[in-house]
Amino acid sequence: MPEDQATDDPGDGQGPAQGSRAGKQKKFWRQLLVIVVTAIALMLLLKAFVVQPYRIPSQSMEDTLLPGDRVLVNKLIYHFRGIDRGDIIVFSGQGSWGNLEGAPDTPPSNPVVRVVDDVLSDIGLYSSQTFYIKRVIGLPGDHVACCTDGRVTVNGVPLDETSYLFPGSSSAPKTFSVTVPAGRLWVMGDNREDSDDSLDHSLDGFPDQGTIPEHEVAGRAFLVVWPLSRFGDLPIPATFKQAALPAGAAGAAAFVAAPLLLLLRQRQRRSHD
Repeated sequence: MPEDQATDDPGDGQGPAQGSRAGKQKKFWRQLLVIVVTAIALMLLLKAFVVQPYRIPSQSMEDTLLPGDRVLVNKLIYHFRGIDRGDIIVFSGQGSWGNLEGAPDTPPSNPVVRVVDDVLSDIGLYSSQTFYIKRVIGLPGDHVACCTDGRVTVNGVPLDETSYLFPGSSSAPKTFSVTVPAGRLWVMGDNREDSDDSLDHSLDGFPDQGTIPEHEVAGRAFLVVWPLSRFGDLPIPATFKQAALPAGAAGAAAFVAAPLLLLLRQRQRRSHD
C-alpha cells in the first residue's frame, strides 16, 4: 500500500455515533450549569433587593409571630412608600440598640471587610449585624404615650391593640411619654411584658429615647410562610387607620415639601429651555 494512502484510524474506539453522543452530553452539562448558575444568581438578587426570609428568634412578637416562624420581608416596599404605623419591620441594631447584649453593633473597621460584609448581608448569606423585628408605633414627630384608659396613645389618639397584643398583655409595663425624634421610629413588641423594645431601651437610658433610625430598616415583614399551619399575611391593624390619627411630622413635612419640590423642578426646566 502506498505510504500516502489513507487508512482507518481506530483511535479510542469511538465511532461517529459515539462522538456525537459525547458532544451532546457535554452540551447538556454546560446547559445545566448555566441554568443552575442563573437560578442561584436570580435567587441572590431577589434576596438582596426584593424579598428575604427571616426566622423569628424569640417570644417578643407573640402571638402575631411565634418563635421558629419564618416570615418573608419585602425589602423593596420602602423605596415606593414611607414606613407606616402598624408595619412589622426588620431592622439592624447599628446606630441604636447594638447587639443582643446591648454592646455597640458597629461595622468592621477595615473598608474591604466592611464592603464584603455589606454585600453578604444584602444577599442574606452572612451578616455581622444584629437584626430585630418589631411593630412600628410612632413615626418621626409623633407623641407616643401610655396610658390613657389603659391604652397607648399616638398624638392623643388611643390605639385599640386587642387584635395583636399577646393575650393578657398590658399596653405597656411602664408609663411613658416621648416625642419621636426626626429620622427615627418608636417600635414595640406585641408581647409587651417580654419584649426588648423602644420602651425597654428608653428606660435603660439609650440615646434618642430608645428609638431606632429609619435608615437601618431592612424591610417590612408581610407573610408567614412556615410552618404551613400558620401561613398567612401580616396586615396593618385597623386601629392605625383611624381618620383621627394625624400624620407624623415627617409625613406632614413631606406632604408640604412635595408641591414645593415640584414647583422648583418646573422652574429649573424653564431656566434650561
